Amino acid sequence: MVLARGRQWLQHDAPAAAAFDAVAADPSAAAVPLRWAAALHHLALQGAQPWHTLWQQAGDIENVSAGQLDAAIAQAWAGHRAQVLAALALPPQTNEVQRSVALLPGLLHVAADTGLPLVLLEIGASAGLNLWCDRYRHAHAAWQWGDPGSRLSLHSDWRGPAPRLPATPLCIARRAGCDAQPIDLAQPAESLRLVSFVWPEQVARLARLHAARTAAAAWHAQEGLKIEALSAAAFVQRELDQRLPGHATVLMQSVVWQYIAADQQAAIAQAMERAGAAATAERPLAWLRLEPATGLGTDLELRCRLWPGGADRLLARAHAHVASIEWLADGAAT
Repeated sequence: MVLARGRQWLQHDAPAAAAFDAVAADPSAAAVPLRWAAALHHLALQGAQPWHTLWQQAGDIENVSAGQLDAAIAQAWAGHRAQVLAALALPPQTNEVQRSVALLPGLLHVAADTGLPLVLLEIGASAGLNLWCDRYRHAHAAWQWGDPGSRLSLHSDWRGPAPRLPATPLCIARRAGCDAQPIDLAQPAESLRLVSFVWPEQVARLARLHAARTAAAAWHAQEGLKIEALSAAAFVQRELDQRLPGHATVLMQSVVWQYIAADQQAAIAQAMERAGAAATAERPLAWLRLEPATGLGTDLELRCRLWPGGADRLLARAHAHVASIEWLADGAAT
């Protein structure tokens, strides 16, 4: 309803439409509608009227009349234009922690294949919630992982066998991440921006997010981890240049590739190819990607390319929010 009324408004407000058109050449790929809805939700979370009352009363805001929404949209643009434009300029920051359901088995796959401790690097890390995927509780029908008393327990409709476990306990020796606009969990105002991308009626997602934010903030502080404001290409090149023997370096990403410019994508791919060509059994390299299966499709694929050798394997298929996942054993080489 919000998006539909927003489209109607833009058809009758040429200056506003021009401002939206300037956000991105491809609004779908850049998720501009999602940015817009999150900007309005952010106003509601901050107590700005009438959005705070409308969202609080309606929950999913589907029960609000078109007239009320039209007036609220106009008021948001007139009274909070700078904040809305700032939100539109930034990529979405969902940092969906449920993706850890797929990412942890991917890391286990690398550890089982290499037999080495991991150095975990994440591009588009947002607040860094998924960098701690191994520390959450995972409770699926086919397999279990982690402390039953963990603050966050992740569940999914798991199909297929349990992932193969490494011969020795999983060890992540180092974690690092970057983002174009990282979220600092130590700053309440920034942390609230994560919440703005999850709608009030999505109770389970909100509960996971709140639990993950609290846990990750503590782990960040304990480990001295800070997500860097750095381009993905610069981050990848720097980290690849300082790989150490005796560790498997894993570059991890989840639903971020579409937000990275084409020249940056090419630079990352070239850097990985060069580093992969120099990889050895004592210094292996993996590229773990959880991305839409076909361009901007809703379903995701988990793929892992591992060097030396460079074989690219499809490890799993998953629902967009990983409510369900199909594990494909050791994966099919492609």
